[in-house]
Amino acid sequence: MLPPGVSFRSAPAGRSSVGEIAGGILGNAERVRENSGVLPSRTLKFITSPIWSYLSLHGVKRPNQKGNASVAQQLKRGPVTGTAIRPERKKAPFLVEFYRSAVAKKWIMAITGLMLMGFVFFHMIGNLKMYLGKTPAGVYHIDEYGEFLRELLVPILPRTVTLWLLRFGLIGAFALHIQSAYALTMINKRARPIKYQSKRDYVAASFASRTMRYTGSIFLAFLLWHLADFTMGWVNRGYVRGEVYRNVGASLSYAPVALIYIVGNLALGVHLYHGSWSLFQSLGINNPRFNKARRLFATGFASLIVVGNLSFVFAWLFRILKKAA
Repeated sequence: MLPPGVSFRSAPAGRSSVGEIAGGILGNAERVRENSGVLPSRTLKFITSPIWSYLSLHGVKRPNQKGNASVAQQLKRGPVTGTAIRPERKKAPFLVEFYRSAVAKKWIMAITGLMLMGFVFFHMIGNLKMYLGKTPAGVYHIDEYGEFLRELLVPILPRTVTLWLLRFGLIGAFALHIQSAYALTMINKRARPIKYQSKRDYVAASFASRTMRYTGSIFLAFLLWHLADFTMGWVNRGYVRGEVYRNVGASLSYAPVALIYIVGNLALGVHLYHGSWSLFQSLGINNPRFNKARRLFATGFASLIVVGNLSFVFAWLFRILKKAA
């Protein structure tokens, strides 16, 4: 029996009734059983069901355990901070803000891409002098061309200074091109942090466009080898400074090195194909009427560079070009 004046339904202000206390104890006992698994479920239900039936007659409701868990999780969570309201970032100068944008990155990639395309084209044209053999003076045409490059703007500038200025310009173009490609990749990942859950069905994206980062990485590795081979002479077994014809022959007549040049130029061709196609779109020259001309230009330019460069490799590999005496 309860003391006079005390019931299951009523309690002094600020205090719980006896029924509420009993219901809380039972609810906690059931949650402990679920978490620990000490008592079998049927045994606990056999014990608590009559008690709950009696308490329900006095207005004590059995708590919804799932609901209580959800409420408990909400109560455990810390106070909500003002994450939805981000402090306004102080704006940088216009050129800096523009450089940070995706539009600027695409422009930089297009402009530096044009510079690099010009370089690989004239580099290939210059190397064609290997097929001309020797001058009447007995000097290989390609060696004479190499000396011409080292003598650019002499006596205005000292010997090789102009050549190194051009090299530094190309290094800067490469650096901006790579940085812009990386920044655009990060922008795309932030825009879609969760990957596609099913296999993608590519409709507009070609093989060349999907593999740009891979062909670019392969070509970058090849370029470092190329510089170590012909500019520095670190990996060239017959390197003689200033003798271009001899150095090329000593390297490309060796089959494993020739394979490196074949793979590097094929990667360059795939990269150039999509780069030549997309640079017009990046610069805003993307009228559908010109799509056929753009496709022809991309195919023709990439094929010209690859065929021209690989011709040197096979000419040395199959002894069409002879080693310098």
